[in-house]
Amino acid sequence: MSALPDSLHAFAGAAANDADAQETREWLDALAAVIQSEGGERAHFLLEQLIDEARQAGIDVPFSATTAYVNTIPADQEERSPGNIEIEERLRSYMRWNAMAMVVKANRLHPADGGDLGGHISSFASLATMFGTGFNHFWHADAEGHGGDLLYIQGHSAPGVYARAYLEGRISEEQMLNFRQEVDGKGISSYPHPKLMPEFWQFPTVSMGLGPLMAIYQARFLKYLHARGIADTSKRKVWVFCGDGEMDEPESLGAIGLAAREKLDNLVFVINCNLQRLDGPVRGNGKIIQELEGEFRGSGWNVLKLIWGGYWDPLLARDREGILRKVMMDTVDGDYQAFKANDGAFVRKNFFGRHPKLLEMVAKMSDEDIWRLNRGGHDPQKVYAAFHRAQHHQGQPTVLLVKTVKGFGMGKSGEGKNTAHQTKKLIDEDVRTFRDRFNIPIPDDRLADIPFYKPADDTPEMKYLHERRAALGGYLPKRRTRAEESFTVPSLETFKAVLEPTAEGREISTTQAYVRFLTQLLRDQALGPRVVPILVDEARTFGMEGLFRQVGIYNPAGQQYTPVDKDQVMYYREDKAGQILQEGINEAGGMSSWIAAATSYSTNNRIMVPFYVYYSMFGFQRIGDLAWAAGDMQARGFLLGGTSGRTTLNGEGLQHEDGHSHILAGTIPNCISYDPSFAHEVGVILHHGLKRMVEKQDNVFFYLTLLNENYAQPGLRAGTEDEIIKGMYLLEEGAKKTPRVNLLGSGTILRESQAAKALLEADWGVAANVWSCPSFNELARDGQDCERWNLLHPTAEARVPFVTRQLAAHAGPVIASTDYMKNYAEQIRAFIPAGRCYKVLGTDGFGRSDFRSRLREHFEVNRHYIVVAALKALADEGSVPVAKVAEAIARYGIQADKPNPLYA
Repeated sequence: MSALPDSLHAFAGAAANDADAQETREWLDALAAVIQSEGGERAHFLLEQLIDEARQAGIDVPFSATTAYVNTIPADQEERSPGNIEIEERLRSYMRWNAMAMVVKANRLHPADGGDLGGHISSFASLATMFGTGFNHFWHADAEGHGGDLLYIQGHSAPGVYARAYLEGRISEEQMLNFRQEVDGKGISSYPHPKLMPEFWQFPTVSMGLGPLMAIYQARFLKYLHARGIADTSKRKVWVFCGDGEMDEPESLGAIGLAAREKLDNLVFVINCNLQRLDGPVRGNGKIIQELEGEFRGSGWNVLKLIWGGYWDPLLARDREGILRKVMMDTVDGDYQAFKANDGAFVRKNFFGRHPKLLEMVAKMSDEDIWRLNRGGHDPQKVYAAFHRAQHHQGQPTVLLVKTVKGFGMGKSGEGKNTAHQTKKLIDEDVRTFRDRFNIPIPDDRLADIPFYKPADDTPEMKYLHERRAALGGYLPKRRTRAEESFTVPSLETFKAVLEPTAEGREISTTQAYVRFLTQLLRDQALGPRVVPILVDEARTFGMEGLFRQVGIYNPAGQQYTPVDKDQVMYYREDKAGQILQEGINEAGGMSSWIAAATSYSTNNRIMVPFYVYYSMFGFQRIGDLAWAAGDMQARGFLLGGTSGRTTLNGEGLQHEDGHSHILAGTIPNCISYDPSFAHEVGVILHHGLKRMVEKQDNVFFYLTLLNENYAQPGLRAGTEDEIIKGMYLLEEGAKKTPRVNLLGSGTILRESQAAKALLEADWGVAANVWSCPSFNELARDGQDCERWNLLHPTAEARVPFVTRQLAAHAGPVIASTDYMKNYAEQIRAFIPAGRCYKVLGTDGFGRSDFRSRLREHFEVNRHYIVVAALKALADEGSVPVAKVAEAIARYGIQADKPNPLYA
């Protein structure tokens, strides 16, 4: 019989309440023999069979999602690092120094500017070994035969990435000196921001939780591209660095089930478990590594724990009775944090002092020896072994739970302390200690300046640095700003089905117009395959179920069942090469997939055109942080808010009725937003968006709101295309008489303006122009651009806003009505021609269920309120008697004293 491995010895020794130790020993000897002769997989199979048999016999065998508090990879099974450990250690030390110097200098050199710039030292201090290992041995750049690995860098560790890029010659000393000073274009951004450093950072990650979520869908999108034959992504990995505190964000863990379900073995999470979040311990009374292991293992991930560094190996090998392992397991994270905030004597007393045999185990070790006992994340050999295992694992995503010390090397100012995250400055004593600890060749007389250190180009360290990146295809992080491929968008005439008037007696919604446009685009041989329709389980709501049969739903496993609607034309079809991404009831997932597709020009050198359609209320309001991240990432694609407006989704009620998404969309500078009323407007806007994003590769994305209300469509009037894009065109001109008014509207309420025009002319003898305004946001931006120009160029010819020019030749007050809050149309007030009265109607307040006509009456945006507003504006300028306003209120049965809908 084989001798027991150390781990089984410990298990046997720890069983203090064993009723039959001899029988236990025999079972363990048998298990050890299987492991030695047939391997771990066979042993695992037998154990699973025994557990299953016990459960079938009625014995309650609880499931455990966690393992012992030791490294997953035993020391004798570690893959040895092929690198030069000594040179890598020196390079890491230089990077640690330069990262620290950059942050500390930024907060010392400019006291007159009214405050510190901030910055973070401690996160990179804990990650340096992992970053060095990845950059030196694992992370491939985009090169011939390899599309490049994608790195989601833990945001607060950005200084360390800059420090490496400085040594590589990719960032200058001037940029390092201008850390967080970006206004003049010389500096570098506080965190990973593609917008601010478009050729460097790939992904914005410092909005906690978004990096992990987006990375999962990014890894899935790589599989999607490969399955559809668009790009070979088989060699590429997505590496995601997160903090253990960041995992409390719901988004961080929200999609880990998807990653396991779709077997995303191209995905590696590295969770930096330094046991601290921003203010204190992550789990002071518990163990965050064990908790996360349970979460990920229970979800089907391959979990690798790297807890203890190599200096612990001799002690663990001598732990025959399992006492050390038990104390390791019983010690909570709050205590582990305290150990690293003190010294070796403290650790001897408070950790090893928990059992006499542990004190005996370390009796011959000095306090310095005990202090040297390292955590796994600071051991380059063990980090390499863990990364190697993750890199080569197949069939599952992998998570590495790596224990580190926050603020490693920062001395008394921060190492292992609650204040580590906020530490921006180091006192001179800590700077000296830092230099000495990492052997930085800076003399004492220069130490006060904290100079950057960069070895000469011909030194072994610098040669090694460049050789390692050359072997991996080039430098990272690096971002592509334009795809190398190009497409020609089909002509607008191609989409005539949505541009022409509807036939007599036919009515369609703008949602149907969008579906017709999309269906036609999918037929284009060149661009059609690059379209990515994205749904969140509402295809039938938006009339898109026909696409199931046409292009299929992507599923890496195909369709292993017969759908219940197989006998129907539009049956539910899943396919390994399906084109639709169906995310289920999951707006954050839908948006993350959209981002992956919308940035594919950069990450994959493949232009993709994502169309993500959803209930508009569940867009920017619910996933606004992701939408802002999309702006940062320079995303290109279409977001479509269906059933939009406060009064169109008549039966659904308060939480479904959107009256503010355009206001939210307008806060994102590169989001171009429209609220079209008619099918031809949808067609013109979508076509224009394709031209900008596909042909010109402009860094913008488009948001369109769509309606579920059917009505006759007037068709495109030639010559109005450019005005539609600018945001305003004359839809119906009133009679050539006075008094006259101008009625502006968008979306569904434009039709109320048309109806109001008829009432004004028939009941009150007032002529009315009706203007379709597909985008008050674009009109406002144009007006603000003109104002800025005029402010800064006082002697040049003044620029005139588009709104002003459109209304200049059409006298009379202006009344704007939309299905959105008044602020939406209020944006253009400053650009209404001087002297004109401007009144705005909107749907401020909570939504509710009722018929559309009742809702529009409640929110005071229907035709009758538009008429009253027009008459009041004319009365204010003296064109009609004020009594006419009161007469109209009475004629239309308006309840003048009903509660304000804003508060009702």
